[in-house]
Amino acid sequence: MGPTTTCKEDMNIIFAIDGGLGKNIMGTAVLAAIRKQYKKANIIVVSGHKDVFLNNPNVNEVLKNSSHIYKNYLQNDDCKVFIADPYHTSDYITESNHLIKIWCDMFNIEYNGEMPELFLSEVEKQYFEPFYKLDKPIMAIQPNGGNASQSQKYSWVRDIPSLVVEEIIEHYKKDYSIVHIKQKDQITYKYTRGALDSFRSIAIMLLLSKKRLFIDSSAMHIATALNLPSVVTWVGTNPKVFGYKIHTNITANLGNKPLDLNHAFYKKLQLVEDISKIPYHNLNNIFDTSVIINELEKIPGSGRAINQI
Repeated sequence: MGPTTTCKEDMNIIFAIDGGLGKNIMGTAVLAAIRKQYKKANIIVVSGHKDVFLNNPNVNEVLKNSSHIYKNYLQNDDCKVFIADPYHTSDYITESNHLIKIWCDMFNIEYNGEMPELFLSEVEKQYFEPFYKLDKPIMAIQPNGGNASQSQKYSWVRDIPSLVVEEIIEHYKKDYSIVHIKQKDQITYKYTRGALDSFRSIAIMLLLSKKRLFIDSSAMHIATALNLPSVVTWVGTNPKVFGYKIHTNITANLGNKPLDLNHAFYKKLQLVEDISKIPYHNLNNIFDTSVIINELEKIPGSGRAINQI
């Protein structure tokens, strides 16, 4: 912990988050910890995902970029600037702790177990719920991650192999309406229907769902923020760093081929790795489908909403 600086209680605090949707949702936990420590501060979040912070009482203003930020918030004002990226810390690279705690420690913010938060309005519920009035209970799946610009649509580092996904769909298709959370250019599965594009509409859908199967990606963080226990699979990323105890975290079977680590990166694996580097002889070796189904059967009840306004 570094030295503390005496500042005015109502100073400006800039909290900038560089990254995707999941990282921004995780950032709401850091924001809550900042607010607890600086109760009267004027907190400005800079994020490319402004809608993550909609209705959040811990933030005073959300900016999409830092244009004019010095003139409007930093010049001639007491302030703190929290813009460092936790991905560049030793604790993250060595996977020593959860990312939220690493993030707080980096800013000398006391972490007391704060969790991601989303604040959904009754109007949002009224608008989006009719889109998900289906003839069977909802099972939500997100078997692939990444963004639209990702060159490889399947990354073995965190995605569920299509063979496994198809077996799970086959098992549940008679009893559930399976809603698939995906990018437009990702694989489409028979017997599923696509979720709406807006992540906040996806949050409403998750509240209505009975079963949820995710990878280490945005839907897992949304479910966490809404207190919805889910089954989450892990291959090359670490639940100790990115996961949550609310979920059932299933780690992949050990690889049966040597992993090529002759690269220039500080981390063992990148989120997107070429299929030629996969440390398995067969995609069926990664997960036991029966284990995933067994854990899905244990998910309690339907979703319940929290943090509504």
